[in-house]
Amino acid sequence: MDQFVKNGIDFLSTYGGKIVIGLLVLIIGYFVIRLLCRIIDKGIDKANIDETIKVIGKRLIKTLLYALLFIGVIEILGVPMSSVVAVLASCGLAVGLALQGALSNFAGGLMILIFKPFKIGDYIESTGAEGHVRDISIFYTTIITLDNKKILVPNGDLMSANVTNFTAEPIRRIDQDHKITNDIDADFVKRVLYEAAENTPGVLSDPAPFARLTAVDDDTYIFSVRAWCDTRQYWDVYWDLIESCAKALREHGIDDPEERIAVRLVEEESDGQEE
Repeated sequence: MDQFVKNGIDFLSTYGGKIVIGLLVLIIGYFVIRLLCRIIDKGIDKANIDETIKVIGKRLIKTLLYALLFIGVIEILGVPMSSVVAVLASCGLAVGLALQGALSNFAGGLMILIFKPFKIGDYIESTGAEGHVRDISIFYTTIITLDNKKILVPNGDLMSANVTNFTAEPIRRIDQDHKITNDIDADFVKRVLYEAAENTPGVLSDPAPFARLTAVDDDTYIFSVRAWCDTRQYWDVYWDLIESCAKALREHGIDDPEERIAVRLVEEESDGQEE
C-alpha cells in the first residue's frame, strides 16, 4: 500500500502540473473554438459563394480547430509526437480497412463539393430517391421528398449513379398527351390545343409551345402538347396547362374517347331496361 501511495505521489509530482495545464488548455480552447466558429460562420454566411461550400467549409474548419487543440494538449502532456503519429497511422489503417464504405462516402462528398452536380435547394432524383436537397454533409446527402419524408443518401452512391437534376436549368419543358376520337379534324384539334397552351399563364413564348398529332391508336388520336416555363413555376404551370387544354377541348365539343365509351355504355344499359 505504501508503495502504491509513493508511486501515486511521484506520478503527480512529475505529471500533475502538466495534467492541470492540459485540462485548462482543453477547457479554454473549447470555448475559444466555439467563439471562433461563430465568427467564422458569420463571415462565411456573408460571402458570395455556393451554399454547399458554406456548409462543408464550416464543418471542415471546426474539425481542423479541434484537431489542433487535441495536438496542443498532447504536446503539453509531453507525449512524443512520433509515438502519436505512429499510433494514429496504425489506427488509421485499421479504421480504413473497416470503414471502406464510409471512406467511399467521404470521397463522394469531396467530389460533390468540387464538381457540384447539385447544390442545396435543388430538386434531384437518384438511386431511387427524389426530392429537394436539404443538406450535403461529408458522408450523406439529405433529401426531402414532396410528401415531407427525409431520405439520407450515401455520397458514394450518388457519385457512382446517374443523378437527374430537375432544377439545374432556368427553364423546363412540360410534356402532356391528350386522347381524342379520330372522327374529328386533326388540324382543328391541333389549333385548339396550341391556343390553349399559348394562353396559359406562365407558358413562355420563346421557345414557342408545341401541339401536334403524335400517335394513332385504333380509334384514338393522341395529341402531344409541349410548353416551356420557368423552372421555379413548373408545377403551377403544369396543372394550369392541363386545366386550360381540358377546358378548351370541352368548349369546342371535342370528345375524350373514354368519355364517349362511358356514354355509350350508359345508353345501352338504358335501352336494355326499357325493353
